[in-house]
Amino acid sequence: MTTETKLPFDQEYISSFSKQNNEPSWLLELRTKSLAGLDALPMPKPDKTKIDKWNFTSFSKHIVESEAFASLEDLPESVKNLVHLEESKNLYIQRNNTAAFSRLSDELKEQGVIFTDIFTAARDHSDLVEKYYMKNGVKADEHRLAALHAALANGGSFLYVPKNVEIKEPMQAVFLVDHAEAALFNHVLIVAESNSSVTYVENYISTVESRQGIANIVTEVFANDNARVAYGAVDTLSKGYTTYVNRRGVAGRDARIEWALGLMNDGNTISENTTYLMGDGSFGDTKMVTVGRGEQKQNFTTSIIHHGLRSEGYILKHGVVKDSASAIFNGIGKIEHGATKANAEQESRVLMLSEKARGDANPILLIDEDDVTAGHAASVGRVDPVQLYYLMSRGIPKQEAERLVIHGFLAPVVNELPVEGVKKQLVEVIERKVK
Repeated sequence: MTTETKLPFDQEYISSFSKQNNEPSWLLELRTKSLAGLDALPMPKPDKTKIDKWNFTSFSKHIVESEAFASLEDLPESVKNLVHLEESKNLYIQRNNTAAFSRLSDELKEQGVIFTDIFTAARDHSDLVEKYYMKNGVKADEHRLAALHAALANGGSFLYVPKNVEIKEPMQAVFLVDHAEAALFNHVLIVAESNSSVTYVENYISTVESRQGIANIVTEVFANDNARVAYGAVDTLSKGYTTYVNRRGVAGRDARIEWALGLMNDGNTISENTTYLMGDGSFGDTKMVTVGRGEQKQNFTTSIIHHGLRSEGYILKHGVVKDSASAIFNGIGKIEHGATKANAEQESRVLMLSEKARGDANPILLIDEDDVTAGHAASVGRVDPVQLYYLMSRGIPKQEAERLVIHGFLAPVVNELPVEGVKKQLVEVIERKVK
């Protein structure tokens, strides 16, 4: 049995929107096909979290047009704090659904690097974008929310690093929401060709409250042979946003994909993060932190799928929940048949700060090969009274002692973020949410 998805936008609107933006024919076809097949697809089923009554489709505006920023000096202070105004040579800023600022150094342009909004990329580099867009990473027909994203994508960024190019400075994207009716269907696509390396950092930041906001975000990262992609993100969407975010990576031979994710939204959130280790000697590492509060419900599923010989996958997830919030941590290490000598390790820990808070950590190992290494650890509990006693015995008040324990608990991910402004932002968000 299928249920009908009621949307305020139809095929005619989608076709008109695509043509107005001069999108290539393949993207228009993907949109219309995805919208037509929407109701035949199931909703995703995150473990131990019912989302059938969550709002993923009811919103009034597909596009909120906003003014661009003429210079970095015009940015709101909340965004200025995330970037080094003098040093940010490679920066993309999206304001609601508008590409509001873009800068790429001449040096990287000369090397063939592309860093722009996703729709400029689709127009100007159509064949390149088409090769990767919702093909081997996230597929449009996986489930209803993926199809909805494919049909309604209205923002995002594109980063392309040519063969043998090593970018030493972080590339940064900021997605600013300062309009209460902005719906986010952002698509981020990163392609690192063979023997290249890049660090990409993105921020989602809300400066307004939204009653019924929707975020349906997809990221696809492709690290081809011997490439390295380090991906950092801090998500801080406001309480009114219901968020589905799917970040997925595909690693070739001897390639590395490293994720450092601070998932700090204040609304209900479903997060999927999957890394496919396709090539021999490939490497995947995911570090994630979250803080839940109020009546917030969150579900985080992190998977590393091993196909390559001697592939290595590591998952480290730490979460804090308080008030009546709940957080489900699902960690999946899957070793496919033929992935000899693979190593799958994971650790998930949840710290509960109040009686009504609920946490659940579910480590899963699925192994279809003999000669491998695998391990997991999981814990759900409250602040260690021994640690508190130790700190308080040295004259530190209880509230400050709890704060120090929490920061120590989350530090393994916080310290991995490569941009100081972003790291500082994450620390400030943690401070605010655990008070």
